[in-house]
Amino acid sequence: MGNRNGTSSKDRSVNLDIRNYKLLLNALLIGVITGLLSSIFRLVLARLSTFRTTFQIGQADQLWQDWFWPMLFTFFGIWFSIFLVKKYAPEAAGSGIQEIEGALDGVRAVRWRKVLPIKFFASIFSLSSGLLLGREGPTVQIGANVGKMVEDVFKQSVEEDNPLISTGAASGLASAFNAPFSGIIFVIEEMNGHFKFNFYSLAALMIGAGSADMVVRFLVGSGPILKTTIFTFEDLSGLWLFVVFGLILSFIGIAFNKLLIEALDFFKKIRINPMVIALGIAFVITAVGLYSEDMIGSGYSTIANAYNDSFTLKFLLALFVVRFFLSIMSYGSGVPGGIFTPLITLGVISGMLFGGMAQYFFPDVVQDPAIFGVAGMAGIFASTIRAPLTGLALSVEMTANYELILPLIFTAVTASVCTTMLGNAPIYSILLKRILNKGETAV
Repeated sequence: MGNRNGTSSKDRSVNLDIRNYKLLLNALLIGVITGLLSSIFRLVLARLSTFRTTFQIGQADQLWQDWFWPMLFTFFGIWFSIFLVKKYAPEAAGSGIQEIEGALDGVRAVRWRKVLPIKFFASIFSLSSGLLLGREGPTVQIGANVGKMVEDVFKQSVEEDNPLISTGAASGLASAFNAPFSGIIFVIEEMNGHFKFNFYSLAALMIGAGSADMVVRFLVGSGPILKTTIFTFEDLSGLWLFVVFGLILSFIGIAFNKLLIEALDFFKKIRINPMVIALGIAFVITAVGLYSEDMIGSGYSTIANAYNDSFTLKFLLALFVVRFFLSIMSYGSGVPGGIFTPLITLGVISGMLFGGMAQYFFPDVVQDPAIFGVAGMAGIFASTIRAPLTGLALSVEMTANYELILPLIFTAVTASVCTTMLGNAPIYSILLKRILNKGETAV
C-alpha cells in the first residue's frame, strides 16, 4: 500500500539502499583521493626536510653560512605560511581538527575550495621550516575537506554531510601514520559527540581509512612508521610503574593544554608584523637546531635516536623541556600543523627518561626503558587529547608492538582518568570552544 505521496514502503527501501551504496562508493573515492594527496604531501615534506639541513656546513670559518641559509629558509617558510592562512583561509591555521568537529556539529562551514589548496601548500612551508609540528593535523583537515568536496561535486543529500566528512577525517589520519585502525578509532572516540553512528557510516569510515592507507603504502611505503624493537611483556611485577608513569603524564597533559591556549592568546593579542614574528621564531629554531637537530622538527628522527639509546638521561631531560616549549610556540604562532607528532615525541622522550630512572632503581623489574617510550606515546595522547583508545591504537600501529597492549592500557587509562579528575578538558574541545566564544568566522 502506498502513502499519500504515492511512494510505497518498497520504493523507500530501494531508495535507501541506493543511498547507502552511494555512500560506500563515495567513501572509497574519498579514501583514494585523500591517500593520493597525503602521499604527495609526505613525499614533498621528506624531500624538503633534508634540503634544509644541507645548508648547515659545519665549518668554523663559514659559521655565517651555517646561520644565514637555515634561518632564511625557516623564516620564509613560517612567514609565507602565516601569509597564506591569514589572507585566504584563517580556518586552515593549526591542526584544523577542531574545525572538523565544528563542521560535524553544523557550527563551522567547510570551504573546501579555499581550504584544500591553502592547507596543503601552507602546511608544506610550515612543516619543512623546522617548526615542531606534525603532518597529521593537515592531512585530517585535508581529508575532511575532500569529503565535503565529493559531497558537493556529486550533489549528495545533506544527510551525507556528516559521514562523508568523518570518512575524510579518518582517511587523513590513516594516511599520515600508515595507521588505518587508528583513523577509525579516532573518529569514533574523539568525535563521538559529533559523528552520526549507523552501520553504513561506520562501514564508510573503514572503507575510507583502508583505501587511503592502501594508496599511501603503494606510493610511499608500507610497514610501521617507527622502527623500534619488538618487545614482549611477560613479567607483570612492573605494571605498577606504568600506573605511576601515567600519573606523571596526566600532569604533563594539563600543563601542555593550558600553555598551548595561552600561547595562542599571546600571538593573537600582540600587534606585531607577521614578518617580525616569523623572524623571531626563525632565529630561535635556527639557534636551537644548530645546537641539536633533535630539538627541532616534527620528531621522527628524534624518536629513532631516543629508541637507539643515543641520549643520556641529562640530555633527555633537556630535550624534553626544549621540545615541550618549542612545540607550544610552534602551534601558537598560527601556522598550519598538527600536535600529534610533537606530543608523541614528548611521550617517547618522557618514557625513555622515566624508564631509564626506573631501570636504575629497579633493575630486576625494568627489562628495557624503551618499553616506557612506547607507553609514553599512548599516555601523553590520553592526557592531552583525552583519547586513550586512539593513543593505544596509534602506539601499537606505529611501532608494531602488539604485545605491549597490557602496559599501554595501564598507562593510558591512568593518564586519561587522572587528567579528567583534575579538570583537564580535551584539547580540541577547548580549541573549538575558544573559536566559538571569540566569534571568529571564516572570511
